[in-house]
Amino acid sequence: MSDVKKFPAEALGTFVLTFMGCGAAVVLGASTYGGHLAVALAFGLSIVAMAYTIGSISGCHINPAVSLGVFLDGRMSLPDFIGYVIAQVIGAIAGGGLLFALVEIIGITDHTGGLGSNGVANAGGIGGALIIEVVLTFIFILVILSVTANEKMAQVAGIVIALTLTFVHIVGIPLTGTSVNPARSLGPAIFAGGTALSDVWVFIVAPLVGAMLAVLVYRGLVRSKD
Repeated sequence: MSDVKKFPAEALGTFVLTFMGCGAAVVLGASTYGGHLAVALAFGLSIVAMAYTIGSISGCHINPAVSLGVFLDGRMSLPDFIGYVIAQVIGAIAGGGLLFALVEIIGITDHTGGLGSNGVANAGGIGGALIIEVVLTFIFILVILSVTANEKMAQVAGIVIALTLTFVHIVGIPLTGTSVNPARSLGPAIFAGGTALSDVWVFIVAPLVGAMLAVLVYRGLVRSKD
């Protein structure tokens, strides 16, 4: 994919994911079961929408952990990987900035108290949050690597990936708020500040580690059978 449109496409896709997913958390909250499921669906449906909007342009990574997995599997170049990550971070910051403006300027009530940012408290602290995010990201990236490598799954890949993101959110929301995406975590945390910003490194490091583990398992177990 040499077309320069892929970089703004990644920025747009990550903006939509961050704004709609974190926006659902801000507007609805996730403390109730209904809110919990609605937020998980908002993230998943954002993937469906963007996969069928920008998928043909950039592949719709909209997540540095996804791009890392694709890069380590040899499916993209280093310059493209760097460009994707920069674009994704820009898009997530734009999404977090718009949420901040809606809350602080327009006065929309933020039911999360932190623009939908991630946290470690409900996971038992930093250690628990790291483990949870590594495992959830591992599952997510392993599915992505597998389904996108199968030509027979091409037409439904976006739906499969979206459903996987939804189910990892169902598990992770009560614990960490679910990151599995360093850009999605960084964007809101920059504007939320406080502990959201001081702990954001957890939600950058853990998804990247989870992606690396997913590549190892994919190459050693799943792809080796072909």
